[in-house]
Amino acid sequence: MKRRILLAVMMVLAMAGFIISGCARETVNNSWPRIERNKKVVIGLDDTFVPMGFRLKNGQLAGYDIDLAKAVFKRYGIKVDFQTIDWSMKETELKNQTIDLIWNGYSVTPERKKKVAFSDNYLINHQILVTKTKSQINSLRDMKGKTLGVQTGSSGAFDLDAQPKILKNMIANKTPILYDTFNDAFIDLDAGRIQGILMDEVYARYYIAHKADPSSYHIVNDPFPPEDFAVGMRKSDHVLRSKINAGLKALKADGTIAKLQKRWFGKVED
Repeated sequence: MKRRILLAVMMVLAMAGFIISGCARETVNNSWPRIERNKKVVIGLDDTFVPMGFRLKNGQLAGYDIDLAKAVFKRYGIKVDFQTIDWSMKETELKNQTIDLIWNGYSVTPERKKKVAFSDNYLINHQILVTKTKSQINSLRDMKGKTLGVQTGSSGAFDLDAQPKILKNMIANKTPILYDTFNDAFIDLDAGRIQGILMDEVYARYYIAHKADPSSYHIVNDPFPPEDFAVGMRKSDHVLRSKINAGLKALKADGTIAKLQKRWFGKVED
């Protein structure tokens, strides 16, 4: 009797495991057949990163990367499903296949190249220091002993650690304050709890331009090298990478990328 009960329990557990595994998302090396079959690709983003991907007051997603991703996949009849993620966990989300792509002002860095494959570059970005005008911080040297904020997992945080002599060794405790979003960093900057933010130029200029008093902020250009924005994906997704690259090339040729840059940045990058 006990043996029959044990066998029954084992069968139930096995069936439950089968059901759960059947409901889980398919784990594959080549995502393109699934994407093409389901007519859907999942893109992970930080939905506070203006003007690349952010939410309008009505909750709708907007931004340069939103428009660009939709334009690329429209060519293949694929719908884009944007999924908000913790930016510091983006590579983990990609590895676990909860998302197919990282496409949200994602800078190409040597460290990230170890984890993901990148598409062709589609935009140049710089890291800059944002301060309050009244603080009279007009150079990186003026940050000596001051408190700096950066976003966790951002390229600014990477640059800070990779080249500590440029800025990190000068700031208070030689350690920045980490924030989940740049919005949170700006709140502390406005309140005087930090004296500077090392951040993406595309975000900073758009954000400041839309503040009530843009003149209350000051931008300090820094010597960190320029960086390229590209789409991140799993290294096994060779077909998906080729599809994205072909789409970007076509959109550049037909003038779509130039129109999007004009709309979101007010200028066209070379």
